Amino acid sequence: MNDKRPDPDALLNRVQMEAAQERRGKLKVFFGACPGVGKTYAMLEAARAKKADGVDVVVGLLETHGRKETAALLQGLELLPPLELDYRGTQLMEFDIDGALKRRPGLLLVDELAHTNAEGSRHVKRWQDVQELLDLGVNVYSTLNVQHLESINDIVAQVTGVVVRETLPDKVLKMADEVELIDLPPDDLLKRLQEGKVYLPDAAQRAANNFFRKGNLIALREMALRITADRVGDQVQDYRRDKAITQTWATTDRILVCVSPSPSSANLVRAAHRMAKSLKVGWIALYVETPSQIRLPGEARARAIQHLRLAEQLGAETATLSGQNFAEEVMDYARERNVTKIFIGKPPRYSWRGFLNGSPVDDLLRVSGDIDVYATQGETADPREKRRTKAGLASRKFDWRGYAWALLTVAVSTAMAWVIFPHVELANLIMVYLLGILAVSYRQNLGPSTLASFLSVLAFDFFFVPPRFSFAVTDTQYIFMFLVMLLVGLSISNLTVRVRGQERLSRLRERRTAALYSLSRELASTWGTSALLDIAVKHISEVFESSVIAFLPDEHGRLQVQCGAVRDFNLTAKELGVAHWAYDLGQMAGRGTDTLPGTEALYLPLLASGEPVGALGVKPKNPEKLLIPEQLHLLEAFAHQTALAVAADKLLQKQQRTQMQVETEKLRSSLLSSVSHDLRTPLAAITGSASSLLENGDSLPPSTRRDLVENIHDEAERLERLVNNLLEMTKLESGAVQLKKELHVPGEIIGSAIARVEDRLGGRALLTHVPPDLPLVPMDALLIEQVLVNLLDNALKYTPEKSSLEITTEVRDGLWRVEVADRGPGLPEADLPRLFDKFYRGPETAHKSGAGLGLSICKGIIEIHGGGITAQNRPGGGAVFRFTIPLGNNPAKPD
Repeated sequence: MNDKRPDPDALLNRVQMEAAQERRGKLKVFFGACPGVGKTYAMLEAARAKKADGVDVVVGLLETHGRKETAALLQGLELLPPLELDYRGTQLMEFDIDGALKRRPGLLLVDELAHTNAEGSRHVKRWQDVQELLDLGVNVYSTLNVQHLESINDIVAQVTGVVVRETLPDKVLKMADEVELIDLPPDDLLKRLQEGKVYLPDAAQRAANNFFRKGNLIALREMALRITADRVGDQVQDYRRDKAITQTWATTDRILVCVSPSPSSANLVRAAHRMAKSLKVGWIALYVETPSQIRLPGEARARAIQHLRLAEQLGAETATLSGQNFAEEVMDYARERNVTKIFIGKPPRYSWRGFLNGSPVDDLLRVSGDIDVYATQGETADPREKRRTKAGLASRKFDWRGYAWALLTVAVSTAMAWVIFPHVELANLIMVYLLGILAVSYRQNLGPSTLASFLSVLAFDFFFVPPRFSFAVTDTQYIFMFLVMLLVGLSISNLTVRVRGQERLSRLRERRTAALYSLSRELASTWGTSALLDIAVKHISEVFESSVIAFLPDEHGRLQVQCGAVRDFNLTAKELGVAHWAYDLGQMAGRGTDTLPGTEALYLPLLASGEPVGALGVKPKNPEKLLIPEQLHLLEAFAHQTALAVAADKLLQKQQRTQMQVETEKLRSSLLSSVSHDLRTPLAAITGSASSLLENGDSLPPSTRRDLVENIHDEAERLERLVNNLLEMTKLESGAVQLKKELHVPGEIIGSAIARVEDRLGGRALLTHVPPDLPLVPMDALLIEQVLVNLLDNALKYTPEKSSLEITTEVRDGLWRVEVADRGPGLPEADLPRLFDKFYRGPETAHKSGAGLGLSICKGIIEIHGGGITAQNRPGGGAVFRFTIPLGNNPAKPD
């Protein structure tokens, strides 16, 4: 059966995306091949049409470039005043994002999406301004030329000979809700250029001789058409998926590009992006940090980080690995991620070192197996970059201590061999030197270990091989021995150094994994927002070697420092402003980002289900190490886990408050329903009897008047008991009851309780079983008497009028035990767990009064005495209520 139903998870994801898009502003981009095709003109025409439909349209910033037709379309449109910035004595006009947010029009026009803002602006790029507007629900129209896309920057430079400096990530175009291609054939565009409709005459002539050559225009037009066609293709696929027209299987290619510190690696990243986009597959940028990479200057390593960030901007997944062997690390990761194609840059020329040691390309090809490897040549590195790299290598500190250690170890090995030389064969002396080589390689790097291997062979030859004290060799068999000794020594050095490196890397990975697991475990077992943030700050500080502070919003939405290393931060107004921006927009900001990068720290929002619950400030000791994309992703994972824990804690607190409100409302309703009925019944009886006496007292016979007066008295007593129960319950729950424990005779307390209910017994039989030798019991006599009265009153309500009651008491196991039993219908088993709850009344209450507080009061009084109370059914019918009170250490006998 062919199931063509859509995937529920995909539909849910789609619905969630659409819900997020509903809250976000809409972006329409007027896309063209180059300046002059009519993007701004088309944008203004569309804006005027929107205004005619009643939309509030404002021009945020727009360049007419002296074109009269464009300027004419501005007539009648509101213009937002620009932001004036002083840059090196020159006044620059930039887009005023704060003014736009204050105005909040229905549609805002912002020209030149790829523009770089002047220094002092909130964001580095204008597209970031637009992104903030969209996040806050403002609809935007903007324009973009194809040469400004980052992924084809190198192709544009190759075709036109012009390097475009102002670029933006392709994801910006991808996030647009609508892209309208403004196309114009090259001949028509050149004609407009000659007529002065693109640039002024002087500038037009220079443009025609350079960028606006017909071949360039054709190539740019092809790029624009292809990108637009790819976008249309994506829309078609989205439609097919939404409508479940066909089912797609995950059998696609995956591309991996190997990033390096080489300046040409950026072009390799762009090439991999183009292929991934052409094949419509996912791609990964991988940087493998080998010992040789670690020894590179900081500037070279920073370039690798920049290349990873470029790949991330182009939509790649990034990863950083550490290992001894580049090819093995790449292939292990590639097979783990089901990669089918690998991009790697090949060296411009091979050197003797590459011939001896092998190049990364050769190593990768040898172990690639069924994975395709594309070795491409990027642009030749700038000679100045080569000189800087060589200078950095030359300036690296020489490891004199390691080489001195190698010399000393060889000398000690020679001395040991000299001592045992008369007693052993020559071959055994080699073991002494190999032991020394092992010691050097275990403590030092590969250079000193290699030196120790060569020096050991020379020392062995000079001191012990005939002729001694000479490097001459008379027997050729010793030459073979020297070669084997050298190879074994070099192998030991290489393997030991590699094992040490792997051990360090394993410890580092284990530490990070353990920290992440520890964070998850501690967050899962901790409650309270402050405690959760303390745990998160501690773990993030340890893993990322940074000072960390956590912010939470107050009741007014302003961030306040909750915990962390506040003394390490200079929390100026600027720093707090960046933290607020990250919290409000839900994006990273500050150091190492494109948003306000001049701050001391990196600020991350704590997002849970897309909603901010707080923010983190991270001030790294080594910024370059933290700003590796994989590290940033790990930091975001820590922040996300923290946000989920904080959100869950807040949800729990809200749930508890809601539950308390529900219980309070339920209690109030029960109290009102019970008390109103129970108060109204005796009051109605009292009012009726009193009215009869007032109206007809003189005419009523004496017996009737006495009955009415007794009724008033009885109902008043009922009302008194009800009010007393309410007051007792209130005191018990508020903790206001003060025990007055004194030694009392149990029989006297039982007798007082019976006396209080004697009038209500009627003709019932009440049997008591009180042993005469009971000890004195420490208790509050009035409260325990109230317990007995409540239990007897409860038995009178729920048992037949002629049935008997029993009170039994005894002392057993250091407890005074009292039982009140009856021969009534018994207790329903389903009611036993709730019998002592407040306002709970049994099923036989239709004709009985009571607020359902008597047994609850009994339980409260007995518990504050340190005892317990239970209820169960009696054999043969009826119920028994039993409570116990501890006697203490030395029960006394009554006098």
